[in-house]
Amino acid sequence: MGNTFGNTERLDVGGAHLPLRTLGPGARLGIWVQGCALACPGCMSRHTWDPAGGTRVPVADLLALWQRALERGASGLTVSGGEPCDQPTGLGALLRGADELRRAPAARPASDGGAPDLLVYTGYEEDELTAEQQAALGPADAVVTGRFRAAEPTDLVWRGSANQRLWPKTELGRLRYGPHLTRTRDRRDAGLQVVVGRRAPDGTWPVHWYGIPRRGDLTAWEREGARRGLPVSAPSWRP
Repeated sequence: MGNTFGNTERLDVGGAHLPLRTLGPGARLGIWVQGCALACPGCMSRHTWDPAGGTRVPVADLLALWQRALERGASGLTVSGGEPCDQPTGLGALLRGADELRRAPAARPASDGGAPDLLVYTGYEEDELTAEQQAALGPADAVVTGRFRAAEPTDLVWRGSANQRLWPKTELGRLRYGPHLTRTRDRRDAGLQVVVGRRAPDGTWPVHWYGIPRRGDLTAWEREGARRGLPVSAPSWRP
């Protein structure tokens, strides 16, 4: 791939998906890290909390995914979790490598005609980040900060609760995210992206929800599934 980042570093990862359409503009590569010490009550991604619950992946393999996403015209990379900043060494290697790949002479523009951007979600506030964590986030064009607070719902686009802040960090970030700082969701925005996985050996079908649900959405999904004879078992948002 021509880059030297991620040759030895690894990240504990819970999953990845392309195209992701609900966490940032356009069709993106989404990577969810595994492990979160913050454990926000009401989080829909409880399955990403346990550091031992995912797979330790070489950053070079994640950059290969990013390279393929770029070749398909991805609008950007979104890193969420889990808590990305709990793994600052691996996160930094991933973002530096992703930045290098998108700047390569052979890199193609995103399918929307712009440059691919890098977006990171962290539950930490800016003033809580250590110097190492801040350095890891250096290549990011935008960062969403703040813990999820179930008691503070919001319709702000790409945020789960009203306290969370969207911070553009670069010229590209200001261009891509500046118009959305106070924008609320409308019909253009898919709150949840539903993807059905391969049938499991026990006959069940894994269903992945990507994005940020409004209050009551997940319960409504459970009720509708039960009504149709498709009960939801072991949902990630329940203890």
